[in-house]
Order: sequence, then structure tokens, then C-alpha cells
Amino acid sequence: MINIVLFGKPGAGKGTQAEFLKDKYNLTHLSTGDIFRFNIKNETELGKLAKTFMDKGDLVPDEVTIKMLESEVEKNKNVAGFLFDGFPRTLAQADALDNFLASKNNKITATIALEADDEILIQRLLERGKTSGRPDDQDEEKIRNRYEEYNLKTAPLMHYYKAQGKYYEVDGIGSIEQVTLRLSSVINSL
Repeated sequence: MINIVLFGKPGAGKGTQAEFLKDKYNLTHLSTGDIFRFNIKNETELGKLAKTFMDKGDLVPDEVTIKMLESEVEKNKNVAGFLFDGFPRTLAQADALDNFLASKNNKITATIALEADDEILIQRLLERGKTSGRPDDQDEEKIRNRYEEYNLKTAPLMHYYKAQGKYYEVDGIGSIEQVTLRLSSVINSL
């Protein structure tokens, strides 16, 4: 089983690339953003709670995110592997994911970071916000707050996965095809 964490700031292209990689490598794509939006749309208890944080541009607390993700993994027991998109975002989430996967006799194979300049990503998100209807993509102040949260809480994961020998960086700027080729090169080398 191959389990990939796709890592990067909001707007780096994780969701776009995940669509190609899941088919190419027969992985089950688990996007915390999609999981959150499903729970919010369906007004589940966890969805209502998550929305209060997302509306401010803050990260959803670990315990809420972990419960949602574990539920999704449990629904997909007999798969070739997972592509985690947007999870883990904190050291506590990474540790919880490692422990949860270990309880299933599994582990993270690699963490691949899509790297890109903040100003380029902000413009991507503002453009996406024009068509996505997502309020968190339409306000530059909220976007910058998300990046501050990322730098404070998520960036330390780089050291966590480097220490395990599972961290790879990929340039996230270029055509979708170019970035997909870069990602595939890393995955094929595992």
C-alpha cells in the first residue's frame, strides 16, 4: 500500500494534482477541504463546528479534523493506498495519523510538498474565489491569515517528515502537466 501526503499552502495546486495522481496510482483521494465542505453542506455536528473556524480563516482544531479523517479511512478499507490532501496540517495531526495508520499495520510512504511563492498563490486564490463561491478565497486578508496559520502550524511538518526520510519538495509553478510530471517522478522513485 502506498500512502502519500500532498503538502503545500492553500492555492499550491494540491487538489488539481490529486485528481491526476489518484487515477495514475489508483489511490483514494482524501481531501480535508472536501470532507469539511461535505460535513458543512450536510450540517453535521462536526461540519457546523468546523465552519466556525473556517469562516475566520483559522485551521480547524486537530481533534475535529482527525475524527473526520479517520471516519473516511474506515469507509475505504480495501484500497491500494491513500492520497492525503490537506492533512496533516499540524505536528499533532501527523502524530495522530502515524499512530492511526500503525494501528492498521500501515504507514505514510512519502510527503510531497508543492512549493510556490506566496504572492503567486494569493493571486491564484483570488482568481479561484471569483468562480468557486468560497468566501475564504475572496478576501486577501483571510488568505494571508491562512498563510500565517500555515507557517506557524504546518511548516514544522517539513522537519517531522524529513527526520523520517519521507519529505520531498516539488516546484508547484508551471503548467498542470509539468507539475504532474515532477510529482510522478518523485512517486516513481519511491
